Amino acid sequence: MSNDDNLIDFNAERGKRIHDLHDKKLNEMRQVFEQVFPLTKGKKKKPKKR
Repeated sequence: MSNDDNLIDFNAERGKRIHDLHDKKLNEMRQVFEQVFPLTKGKKKKPKKR
């Protein structure tokens, strides 16, 4: 096999695919979490008691 340009590194491709699957799961969990606990745009300050 003198033509090494057409070789595919299956381990690297699998790593990319696994990484994409983890990112997809993470994004799904983040969306569910934001629906249950919506993030506030700013912090609400409590008035100081005197």
